[in-house]
Amino acid sequence: MSKVISGVSMSLDGFVTGPNVTREQQLGDGGEVLHRWVHEPHPLDTELLDGMREGAGALLMGRLSYDLAEGDGGWGYGGPAGPVPCLVLTHNPPAPETVRAPSVFSFVTDGVHSAVERAKEVAGGKAVAVHGASVAQQCLAAGLMDEIQIHLVPVLLGGGTRLFEHLGGRFVLERVAVIDSPNATHLRYKVIR
Repeated sequence: MSKVISGVSMSLDGFVTGPNVTREQQLGDGGEVLHRWVHEPHPLDTELLDGMREGAGALLMGRLSYDLAEGDGGWGYGGPAGPVPCLVLTHNPPAPETVRAPSVFSFVTDGVHSAVERAKEVAGGKAVAVHGASVAQQCLAAGLMDEIQIHLVPVLLGGGTRLFEHLGGRFVLERVAVIDSPNATHLRYKVIR
């Protein structure tokens, strides 16, 4: 059975983007530092990234993430995880003729439960990777999240998009792994239900 796993880079003060997110600055003002571990990886980061890519069978994301990058072809060859199928949770899907990679992207309009169910079907037993703060919050609040991976970057952004807002309650986590690289402390938690 596919696990639903959120993996996100986060500042020490809890932000997954800096302020003022735009197409040109998809991580907001100063937010590019959050992905230094991806773009300038230490061998520990590379090993972790390779494992994440190999383990993902589908990616679930929100419409904002799709619009920021795919709308202008920002991922070039497909989605944020290459050719891995991406399901976009949205109330308003784009016109089919505007989707640059229709073999990669599909759109789910009937809520987070349906989106997770479809993503698990597509994932074929591999993980459903959750991309972006809003969809991660929705999955967690709905009791659909199995694991949370935080790539904690040693920076204080002071503003931007918070990962843990609008959850609607308390959640208990169990630490599964900690990998400490010079670029980030990679934390992995199981969501206890």
